[in-house]
Amino acid sequence: MVRMSMQDLGIAYGEVKIVEDLNLHIPEGEITTIIGPNGCGKSTILKTMSRLLEPKSGTVYLDGKAIHKESTKEIAKKMAVLPQTPQAPSGLTVYELVSYGRFPHQRGFGKLTKEDRDIIEWALEVTGVQQFSEREIDALSGGQRQKVWIAMALAQGTDLLLLDEPTTYLDLAHQLEVLTLLEKLNKEEGRTIVMVLHDLNHAARFADHLVALNGGKIVKEGTAHEVMTSAVLRRVFNIDAAIVTDPRTHRPALITYDLIGQEKETEPQQPVSIYG
Repeated sequence: MVRMSMQDLGIAYGEVKIVEDLNLHIPEGEITTIIGPNGCGKSTILKTMSRLLEPKSGTVYLDGKAIHKESTKEIAKKMAVLPQTPQAPSGLTVYELVSYGRFPHQRGFGKLTKEDRDIIEWALEVTGVQQFSEREIDALSGGQRQKVWIAMALAQGTDLLLLDEPTTYLDLAHQLEVLTLLEKLNKEEGRTIVMVLHDLNHAARFADHLVALNGGKIVKEGTAHEVMTSAVLRRVFNIDAAIVTDPRTHRPALITYDLIGQEKETEPQQPVSIYG
């Protein structure tokens, strides 16, 4: 079942066309990951999906309704967005930031209800940042801050999450923590997740539906096994890639690559013992 779709989408910055006649469907209850080279339109498409940009042509549909014709508050009850480099006001505590996620559901003077507080506590707990609730955002590590932003998105109470490069600036361990958390939310909470990732191995490992872009057009979409191939990566990134099957996840994994035209011929090497 399709949760969100884009039909004949055209996006431009001024006179510069970024995306033209794009048709994309986001399956409900799955993790969809968008990959592609810098400047191919990944983040631009995500911003248009989240109403941060208005398309020049075409329509984005959410639950069968054109999102740019819906009220902001109604969309915020269905969809939470985490931009690439979110910023919080200085001095804000973790609890205060996460509480902002309840804004679309508040009435009157915006006072938090017991239901709001219960949801905030749940979001803090499920993301593993409850212990930092009274700490200021500025005092947290990059990985901790990213989890807090995800907690705010969860507190919003939507079952659709859009994330633009959620692992940016994080070390290997924190990248894996964040992606594992998103996978858990998808599998256990049934959240539909759409994210842009640069790391191809992470994309192949965590995505149910993978979309490869180049020049604002879809080169290939499907499962990781269908998209993460040498032929597709050649067309998308202009690289000659060596792909293997990850023995732990049984998903395709990129082990090495060369630029097209710079491939090197190598002779078979004899196995080398680490024991000398």
